[in-house]
Amino acid sequence: MKLKTIQPVFICFMISVLIIVLLFPMEGGFPYIEGNELWTTLRQLGLVCGIFLLAGGLIVCFFFHFYYLRKNLFFKKKDLFFSFLMMMIFIVPTEIGISYKLFSVYMIPYAIIPIVVRNFFDSRTAQITHLITVLICSLVIPSPWEFVMMQIFVCMVTIYVLRDLTQRWQLIVCSFYILLTYISAYSGILLLQNGDFSKWDWNMPVYFGINFLLVMCAYPFINIMERIFGYISNVTLIELSDINLPVLRQLSEKAAGTFQHSLQVSMLGTAAAVKVGANPQLIRTGALYHDIGKIENPLYFVENRLAGPDPHEDLDLPESARIITRHVPDGVRIAEKYSIPQTIIRFIKTHHGKGKAKYFYNSFINRFPGEPVDESAFTYSGENPDTKETAILMMADSVEAASRSLTDYSEDSLRNLIDKIINSQIADGLLENAPLTFKNIREIKQVFLERLLSVYHLRITYPEVK
Repeated sequence: MKLKTIQPVFICFMISVLIIVLLFPMEGGFPYIEGNELWTTLRQLGLVCGIFLLAGGLIVCFFFHFYYLRKNLFFKKKDLFFSFLMMMIFIVPTEIGISYKLFSVYMIPYAIIPIVVRNFFDSRTAQITHLITVLICSLVIPSPWEFVMMQIFVCMVTIYVLRDLTQRWQLIVCSFYILLTYISAYSGILLLQNGDFSKWDWNMPVYFGINFLLVMCAYPFINIMERIFGYISNVTLIELSDINLPVLRQLSEKAAGTFQHSLQVSMLGTAAAVKVGANPQLIRTGALYHDIGKIENPLYFVENRLAGPDPHEDLDLPESARIITRHVPDGVRIAEKYSIPQTIIRFIKTHHGKGKAKYFYNSFINRFPGEPVDESAFTYSGENPDTKETAILMMADSVEAASRSLTDYSEDSLRNLIDKIINSQIADGLLENAPLTFKNIREIKQVFLERLLSVYHLRITYPEVK
């Protein structure tokens, strides 16, 4: 374990255990023990030590899950703190409610934990976060077995029903399923314990109804967590991909060729993402925004010129290259102006990486052989991609742009072009930080080939009437 990570893990562990112990109900009797005569100083100390060991053990298991199964999350302090915060948000109200008898724990919407965590991470992490939270809460609940049983059922149903939250109505449907699960589980527990419904508590359906209403508040809660931690959900990605948004509408009006290019890159990247297990919706949205910097100087990019003189003719090669490479910082500035999330801005920064404007760079070398080259004038000021999604977008962007310069769209010519572009990026070290295997690269190349062949398919010539 890295030393830099031990410190935040230890701090989270100590804070969480201290909160649990400090909120431990010391007055009014512990749920498992009757009679205040048992509350001697020694017994109080023993009970505190017991809950410290049990709660501490559960939190250690929680961190082990991250360390052994989710290393990509474990070594990010932000992700650890988010998971710790999700647990505390529900543990603290549970202990306050039990200690001071303010409300029933069945009013607390524990199902929000798997909904939110699944939205940002994965199902397994959502399940373990919910399970550890529920087990810690059960240490101070009068009927822990019934509580844990119902919450496990609710978690499973939530994970299965809400596999991919993309629209608001899905959350409403999931809330109804959660309500039915609570009622069914409560009925089953009563039948198991008594054989009938003679001890039915009519307050429980009311508690479940309040829980149902609170679960529907998960949507604004997700938005709050996105803004605090810089995450991005599929719902937000779909909202950002609306081409009627001001910045995308501006791109389509001022730089129509770039907008069409972005749509094609989106198509290529999405198909490749599905193939290699990346996030297709993230790439689709990132592709729509990756070239918004070209809004500033649209006519300097060939895809936006229909006719007329080339504005680069009056410029020297380094100056032309600076204008071209400037669309990356311009894009970042425009995205920040429109409050685009950093996750999407990351695609703008990385879609050229630290590569060069090859057309002007190669032209300069050919025109002035032997002269020293100021490489900074031809080099993009971005960052190399470090995720599957940003790496796929870089490849899709270059391949799609280069494919428009071909005169022969046969399978061999397209395959050679794709190999040449991607192999050049690998040789230049632009993809060295991307978590892609050679198998992934091969699969991405094949997907690009199939998609480009479908775009540049053969068409028949319609005969004229003679």
